[in-house]
Amino acid sequence: MIKILISGIFGHMGRNVAELVDADQNCELLCGVDLKEGEMYGAPVYASFADVREKADAVIDFSNAANLKNILAYAEKFCVPVVLAATGYTADDLEAIEKASQKIAVFKTANLSVGINLLQKLVKEAAAFLGDQFDIEIVEKHHNLKKDAPSGTALMLAESANEAFCGGKTFIYGREGMVGARSKKEIGIHAVRGGTIVGEHEVMFAGEDEIITLSHSARSKKVFAAGAVTAAKFIAGKPAGKYDMHDVLA
Repeated sequence: MIKILISGIFGHMGRNVAELVDADQNCELLCGVDLKEGEMYGAPVYASFADVREKADAVIDFSNAANLKNILAYAEKFCVPVVLAATGYTADDLEAIEKASQKIAVFKTANLSVGINLLQKLVKEAAAFLGDQFDIEIVEKHHNLKKDAPSGTALMLAESANEAFCGGKTFIYGREGMVGARSKKEIGIHAVRGGTIVGEHEVMFAGEDEIITLSHSARSKKVFAAGAVTAAKFIAGKPAGKYDMHDVLA
């Protein structure tokens, strides 16, 4: 029985994760952490990690990048693996995550969907096959409450494509004004925000007289919650290091 602590448990994603954990015979909802105290499925919810006394087998974080320091401090103190599912990490945050992974198991991915991770693999293969004869443009769409742009998933897809060019491409975030002819060194990334779109990502390879499009559409946030629970099961008991969904799929 894997005991799971959920950070950001009262948020929309946190509630989805809690529901899945509570229904999973191999998991136990140990406790949660959120801005206010309370209870979820009979488990206590604390207002701060400083109030947590229980030792979890894994932490799932769907809170906010600003909470990273507190999460890592708890995880390192109790040697607990952590699944980081928040977005909007800064360069300093990424450095802190890297350092933490030397002490504990850290699972981090820009997207917990199995489908997105398959798309990432296909994008890399397509970029390697098509080369510079095709221009690469990425369009991501999310709901009007999403704060960061472009999405972490769009960047992940762009980086996967760029691996085929040994990192030689430059990311261009939207275009405005007299930008001139498109360079072969560009990967265009565009963000759309509106309504209640859960998450859509399209990678277009535009060549002479033909276009190849690879896309993924999430119809419910439950796909991400399910991925987080799968990741928590996978990472529980793992040695220190960085893990992602590709490790799970393998």
